[in-house]
Parts: sequence; structure tokens; C-alpha cells
Amino acid sequence: MKKEVWIKLVKRIGNWIVNICFYSCVAFVAWMVLQVFCLTSFKIPSNSMEPALLSGDKILVDKWTGGARLFNIFASLRGEEVDIYRLPGFGSFQRDDVLVCNFPYQDGSDSIGFDIMKYYVKRCIALPGDTLEIRKGYYHIKGITDSVGNVQAQHRIARVRREDSHGIVMDAFPWDGRLGWTIQEFGPLPVPAKGQVVKIDTLSCLLYGRLIHWEQKKRLRQKGEAVCLGDSAITEYKFTENYYFVSGDNMENSKDSRYWGMLPESYIVGRAFTIWRSDDPLRGKIRWNRVFKRIK
Repeated sequence: MKKEVWIKLVKRIGNWIVNICFYSCVAFVAWMVLQVFCLTSFKIPSNSMEPALLSGDKILVDKWTGGARLFNIFASLRGEEVDIYRLPGFGSFQRDDVLVCNFPYQDGSDSIGFDIMKYYVKRCIALPGDTLEIRKGYYHIKGITDSVGNVQAQHRIARVRREDSHGIVMDAFPWDGRLGWTIQEFGPLPVPAKGQVVKIDTLSCLLYGRLIHWEQKKRLRQKGEAVCLGDSAITEYKFTENYYFVSGDNMENSKDSRYWGMLPESYIVGRAFTIWRSDDPLRGKIRWNRVFKRIK
């Protein structure tokens, strides 16, 4: 009798273990699917997006708007170049969306490179096909009358004098003295859209040289009066990728498109939409007034 009881007990415990393992695997797979295709979380490490986002905020990012990305994560961790594929999304990114992206321009490099471990959080200023200008510190999009970006920060940038800039870097992309672009006077900069054709000349080489090199794996070079892509002379170029211009809300302390140029769409992780937790790094306490605050 005791033997039968022990056998039943062992079978019951075995069933419990099997069920626990099964449902744990299901939960893990569901969590992975959620992370890859739907939602993910990021922690804000700096003040470049103040006042919208504070250091210590933990944000939720939706991947369904622009579509989830698929790439070889193991190759990217080894530092290898990877092809990034984006699944169809349920919408599109808009001006003033807060975007999480992989930083495309690695320190000390003049070409685009994918670093899976380096993320930026910035606000979308200009969309593919937009023409952007900065005049007296304010963003302007051709054909759009509404303001874009953090207007209060633009007020502050407009009042900065170069001699009193106090560490603010005034010179801007593409860092060429012939253009003299600054964070107060910049552009016009046409932001490329997929399928858009641009004339290739000295100016387009400055603005789009790194983008074309990334798309074609060949560099633009000037040979006399001709411009060559690899060994072939070209007079125009058709883009194969969408690009965006992004900016931090704390414009005095933000490394963004004003300094490093345009962001490839495939480097965008998704759109940040809410703060699910906020930890004050100085006081070591939760900022309860920011929990589940919508990101605007």
C-alpha cells in the first residue's frame, strides 16, 4: 500500500515539474516574441532629452508602428556588418515622435556602422522627403507651418552667442567651412527618401557621401570635375533607404543629427510612448509622479 502511495506521489511531483517546465518555456517564448516583435524597454542614461525624459526613466517602446527588425544578433555582437530587415508596420513614424535608435556613426569613424549595444533616444524632426532648415536657432520644415521639436530649447539656442557659448558646440554637420553651417544657421538640407534621386555634385558629396557609401559599399570620390562611385562616374543617385533628422530636447547638451547627420530608418528600434518607471539616480528613490506618464 505504501509503495503505491509513493508511486502516485512521485508521478504527481513529476507532472508538476513537467508542467512548470512547459509553462516556463511558453512564458519565455512569449516574452521573446513580445520583445522582438511588439514591445521593449530602455533606460534613459543622460539628460539629452530633458524635460520630456529624465535620467533614470524607463520607457516602453513600440515596434509595431514602424515594424520589427530582423537581423543576425550574434554577428552584430561580434561587431560584424549585418543586413537588417524590417517587417511591415501598422503605421509610420511622425514628426515629434520620440524614437529609440542604434547610433549609426561610431566614434572616430567616417562611415555608418551598426552597434547593437549603443542606443540613442531622440525626437524626430524631419521625415524622409522633408527639406529642413535651421534659421536663428529654430527648426523649419519646407511647406510645414507648425513648429517642431522643443521650442523652448530653440529659444535658448537662438540667444546663444559664439563667444559666450560655454561649451556648446556651435559648428554643425557636415563640418565643412565652405558651407559654414551651425546649430543656429543650417541648411537647407533635403532629407533623402527611398527612391528619391539627387544630383551628384560637390554639395551632395558632402551631405550624402556617407549614406551612399553605406548603401553601396563604395565611396564617392571626386576625380577632377567628375564624381565617381567606386570606379564609375555618376551624375545622379537613387537612394535605397529612408532617412530621418533627429534632435535631443535638451539642445544645448545633445549629440544628434545637427552634428552627425541623418539617421537610416533601419537603425530605428521603435517609438517610445510611455514611462513605466522612473528612478532618481541622485536620491535613489522612485519618482512616482512620472510612473506611466505618456511621452509627448
